[in-house]
Amino acid sequence: MKVTYEKGMKPTNIIMLVWSFSHRVQSEEIVSFTRCGMVGDRILMSLNVKRFDESLRSDFFHVHSEKLGCGWCFCVAWWVPSWEGWSERTAEENRKLREVLLESGEYDGYILYDDEQPIGWCQVGTHKRLNKLVSQFSLDHGEDVWAITCFLIAPSYRRRGMANALLEGVLQDLETRGVRTVLAFPKVDPNLDELALWNGPLSLFLRAGFTRFRDDPHRPIFMMDLGKPSD
Repeated sequence: MKVTYEKGMKPTNIIMLVWSFSHRVQSEEIVSFTRCGMVGDRILMSLNVKRFDESLRSDFFHVHSEKLGCGWCFCVAWWVPSWEGWSERTAEENRKLREVLLESGEYDGYILYDDEQPIGWCQVGTHKRLNKLVSQFSLDHGEDVWAITCFLIAPSYRRRGMANALLEGVLQDLETRGVRTVLAFPKVDPNLDELALWNGPLSLFLRAGFTRFRDDPHRPIFMMDLGKPSD
């Protein structure tokens, strides 16, 4: 998906939007959503959301890099067996685990681009693949439910609506794939800093139309019903 606007603008400032959709199938399906916009006669910054696959490995590691101040986690927090010892893990250990996941075919998410520059990441997949998530939130292991479990936006792009655009593209693609139910797990403590909001802030999901599925003072579960699966 692409959304275009000037740096510093809010998405609501966009006057005209033009949607397009494309996908291609090779060894596996790659889907790209494009949303283009203009203010007056000016062509503005465009964002593109792509489903992660083998061809985008280098882009994943560009987003998860020391250059962008994000070179420690490599989005493996939900893949380790427990939270015990998590903070003591090294970047090398986490990257090695991520590479093992990729070698096994686990491309669990979407990458956000500013034109061709990778600037963001969202981890998405069936909830039952993550045993720690299922256990921590007492989820039904057998349901075909998808989970959004991580957001990462490059520091220079934060607080500019990037996560909104990324989530919008993710949800549209999931719907085309026949996904019916999507869960989110935002933290609701108002004193948390942005680094602690890696599951995605509550406001992000509320704005997208998620509703509260299970109440909890600190870690509620939110849900979106995308409709019946496609045939």
